[in-house]
Amino acid sequence: MRRLTCLTALCLTLAAPMTASMAHAACGGSFGNFVAGLKSEAVQRGHAKATVDRFFASARQDPSVIQADRAQGVFQKPFTEFAGRLISSGRLNTGRAKAREFDAIFDRIEAQYGLNRGVLLAFWAFETDYGGFQGNFNTLNALVTLSHDCRRPNLFRPQVFAALELFEKGDFDPVRTTGAWAGEIGMVQMLPRDIIESGLDGDGDGHVYLKTSAPDALMSAGKMLSGFGWRKGQPWLHEVAVPAAMDWSKSGLSTTMKASEWEKLGVRARHGQLAGGLEASLLLPQGRKGPAFLAYPNFRVYFDWNQSFTYVLTAAYFATRLEGAPVMTRGNPEQGLSSNQMKQLQSKLAARGYDVGKIDGILGAGTRAAVQDMQEKLGMPADKWPTPALLNRL
Repeated sequence: MRRLTCLTALCLTLAAPMTASMAHAACGGSFGNFVAGLKSEAVQRGHAKATVDRFFASARQDPSVIQADRAQGVFQKPFTEFAGRLISSGRLNTGRAKAREFDAIFDRIEAQYGLNRGVLLAFWAFETDYGGFQGNFNTLNALVTLSHDCRRPNLFRPQVFAALELFEKGDFDPVRTTGAWAGEIGMVQMLPRDIIESGLDGDGDGHVYLKTSAPDALMSAGKMLSGFGWRKGQPWLHEVAVPAAMDWSKSGLSTTMKASEWEKLGVRARHGQLAGGLEASLLLPQGRKGPAFLAYPNFRVYFDWNQSFTYVLTAAYFATRLEGAPVMTRGNPEQGLSSNQMKQLQSKLAARGYDVGKIDGILGAGTRAAVQDMQEKLGMPADKWPTPALLNRL
């Protein structure tokens, strides 16, 4: 599910300037002409024409990829509902079994990259159900289709050329390589550029097989997350209890204080002890009456995998469960908004000059920030949770 939103690692590949001819062929138009433009650019990049012709010979437009890209309604679910759908006793039990099965690999990853096994197990579970379903979309067709589509061509176009590099190394088959609808491959769903930069041989067979080798997939994911800035030996998320009243405007990722300072405000760990010396942000995904967490610096690394706050928080929470944390306290959050109500709210906020992004009914970072600011202006608890009461006030 990393594919569902903007990919930070991928965005880093966009630094190289495009020539005028490349920019002209960036997206849209005849699909045949578009592929011809990709082939021309590949040759300009130094790839042999015969190799380029073989690589693109089977490229086809796939309408089902576009359909999958448009169907992302699951991200409109509130955190507790979203987490309830993704986290099951079966996934927990399988994760614990996988931890035992690949204990030596996880030990290597923890020693070399500092990644806790729960973090990797959670991604492995959410991305492919521990390798059980890795997607059956033709990867080249998916990448070329999304590059041709004019929503986010600069996001996917560089991955086509990364796949070409893998093809030249014998690690990509344009006809047979399959994966997710947005071009990720293997058990932990890595994009072609990720594979080139972070792919590792974890089982010692001399190859990097992310689709069939769990050691390869896990080692590669560990290296990639380490490259995103994971801090070895530090926590990422801790469930907390919050006082009945406090300055709720301090909640959210935009405010950080040492965990010990949060404790002085009445925030308490629901289990274990907080890492008092680390900077942390107070997260209230469904407002001050719902579940609450302190997020440490490592939590922010999750956004280099997926940009969705709900997905990231769910993955981070599941990782803590796999590491032994108890089930979260759901609390009694105030009623949220339906999809249509959220769109109404976003429209009203946008009309007041707030940048909420697309009017899509999804409570994203821009909408949360606007909600908090408006709550403050209206004298309401500024906990970033939009309610019918807020919508009525507007």
